[in-house]
Amino acid sequence: MMTDPLQLMLQGRTFSTPLFPATSRYYGVETATLTAPDGRTIIYLKRRFLPQPENFALLQEHVVTEGERLDNITAHYLGDPEQFWQVCDANRAMRPDELTETIGRRLRITLPQGIPGVSDA
Repeated sequence: MMTDPLQLMLQGRTFSTPLFPATSRYYGVETATLTAPDGRTIIYLKRRFLPQPENFALLQEHVVTEGERLDNITAHYLGDPEQFWQVCDANRAMRPDELTETIGRRLRITLPQGIPGVSDA
C-alpha cells in the first residue's frame, strides 16, 4: 500500500490527514458518524481498546510514593508528561488517577507498544 502523500497526489488519489498526532493515544482511531433525530451529523471516535500489557517491553518498575502524580512520573521516565497514557496502557488502566491512588503500587514503565526490548545479554 502506498502511503507517500506526494505519490498519492501525483496519481490523483486522495489521502486523509490524521486527526491526532502520532504521539496521541487516539492516533489511528477511526471516526464514525451518527445522524441525530434533528438531522445533524455527529462525528465521534470509535472505541479504543486498551492493548495487552504483555505487548510492552518492560524497562523498569516505579513504586508509587505519597503525593505523586502520573504526569510527573511520566516526565521523569519518558521525558514528556503528556505521554502519561503510555503508562496507563502498560498497566491496563482506564482511569489515570487509579495508578497513583495506592502508595506502594508498582507501575510498569515500558517501551511503546510494538517496540521490542533488548533480551538479557
